[in-house]
Amino acid sequence: MGRYVSSVCRLCRRENLKMFLKGDRCYSDKCAFDRRGYPPGQHGQRRRKFSDYGIQLREKQKVKRMYGLLEGQFHGSFSKAERARGITGTNLLVFLERRLDNVAYRLGFANSRAQGRQLVRHNHFLVNGRKMNIPSYLVKVGDVVEVREKSQKVAVIADAVEAVVRRGVPAWLELSKNQFQGTVKAYPTREELTMPIQEQLIVELYSK
Repeated sequence: MGRYVSSVCRLCRRENLKMFLKGDRCYSDKCAFDRRGYPPGQHGQRRRKFSDYGIQLREKQKVKRMYGLLEGQFHGSFSKAERARGITGTNLLVFLERRLDNVAYRLGFANSRAQGRQLVRHNHFLVNGRKMNIPSYLVKVGDVVEVREKSQKVAVIADAVEAVVRRGVPAWLELSKNQFQGTVKAYPTREELTMPIQEQLIVELYSK
């Protein structure tokens, strides 16, 4: 399976948005986006005009990279959102937020979604008391996500939990910091998803 392995800071610069892909580094003065807030490459500082298709494509690429998905995975999430009841664009964002790797990040058990995905794959989490190592698992209301007892002393998890105050925990999740445990209180509403995303552009792109 292909996976992007180059500098993720280039992705933030390419999409002209700080996506916090490197965790704590993004909050420091070492952040490449803060130092060079223009697209990478020889012609990065040129002004570019995008067609309607180009604008839609950039929005899709931005969201896909924000959640760290491959094209097939992202399109699969869109197809699922299209079949579900409600507004397709909102459904898509809710499905992406419900992914276990994202929930681990939102609860503060990981400093980034990529780190959350790696920790999930390495069996550091339980969902409702059962081991779960599938990053794309969609949590449900009432699910309890917790760090395994043996994993609570892992340095990257302990450091991330201590740093969660800086980022905050969304209202649809509840964190018991001392127990290394989080509960899904509800599904996120569109108003709670404050990232600068225009999901309608993605719907228009896939509707062509």
